[in-house]
Amino acid sequence: MREISDEKIKNYLKRTEEAIEIIKKGLPPKRSLLYNVAEDFLVMIESYFKDAEAFLKMGDYVNAFACLNYAYGWIDAGVRLGLFDVGDDDVRFTLAK
Repeated sequence: MREISDEKIKNYLKRTEEAIEIIKKGLPPKRSLLYNVAEDFLVMIESYFKDAEAFLKMGDYVNAFACLNYAYGWIDAGVRLGLFDVGDDDVRFTLAK
C-alpha cells in the first residue's frame, strides 16, 4: 500500500490529540526538576502535531502521518520515562511495566 487513507489519518490525528490532552493532565509538579523536561517534550509533541495538521491541509498525507508518528514517539518516550502520568492506560500508551 502506497497511500494513507482519509480514515487512517483522521484516526491517528484524533488518537494523538486525545493523548496530548491526557498527558497535559499528568505533568509533574511545577517544583519538580522533571517539569521542565516534560515541558520540553510537550513542545516537541505539539510541534509535530501542528506540522501534521499543516501537511494534512496541503494534502500531504504521507508527511502528516510521519509527523503524527514522531509526535506519538515523543509521547510514549515521555510516558515510559515517567514525565507524564497516564495512570494504567496501557491501551493508548506504552508503559514501562
